[in-house]
Amino acid sequence: MARKSYPTDLTDMEWEILALLIPPAKSGGHPRTTDMREICNAIYYHLKTGCQVGKND
Repeated sequence: MARKSYPTDLTDMEWEILALLIPPAKSGGHPRTTDMREICNAIYYHLKTGCQVGKND
């Protein structure tokens, strides 16, 4: 299932630049299963929208 895209998602060009700054997974360990681009997208979304709290929280 494809996820909905957001305005804060990295463009391909932005990701090309940023990907060079993310260290590779450590060798000998469990292979990385998390898409680092999705992690960055989530961080940017959170920075843009803040942390909304429901009225019961």
